[in-house]
Amino acid sequence: MEKGSLAEILSNENEARELDWEKRSKVIKGVAHALSYMHHDRVPPIIHRDISSKNVLLNTDMEAHVSDFGTAKFLSLIHLIGQQLQAHMATLLQVNIYSFSELAYTMAVTEKCDVYSFGVLVLEILMGRHPRELISDINSSHDRIVDLKTMLDPRLSHPLTPKLTQELSLMLNTALSCLYFNAESRPPMRAVSQQLEMETGPE
Repeated sequence: MEKGSLAEILSNENEARELDWEKRSKVIKGVAHALSYMHHDRVPPIIHRDISSKNVLLNTDMEAHVSDFGTAKFLSLIHLIGQQLQAHMATLLQVNIYSFSELAYTMAVTEKCDVYSFGVLVLEILMGRHPRELISDINSSHDRIVDLKTMLDPRLSHPLTPKLTQELSLMLNTALSCLYFNAESRPPMRAVSQQLEMETGPE
């Protein structure tokens, strides 16, 4: 892809500023749509297992493309994974900061693993950096309330229209719903994709 990876763009001051809120919103929706297709419109469904800013590539129109399916698995084959492969997966997961507990501790591989990684990715896009500390705060808090204005990427001006502010708030709340400790509490990607396409009101 002509623009390279999302990780490269967010780490570059000038390119990060070029990726304004409208473009970031478009990227988030694009990744959600791709994951929804993989989980719900493929037979058998596909779990990517490595959703991160490194594996989201952008073209000249800032359209998002999910890449690197080296660790992807078909859901229909998950139950055939043996103990030796599980141990290998555990080694891989030690360095994957976008993955979560059911992978690291129970080795349960479901589409909800991608949902969690998507939630991390959305926060990274909104913040302009990986949200390690924020995720730690969220997991240790009972109310899961995050102030949108205080966590947005400071390299960009605050959203200028009520509609854009509402849209980013919707994306933040959707991301938080993807980060529940209990995998069953996380929404399916089809619901996430549909929610992000909702109208958020007048300009």
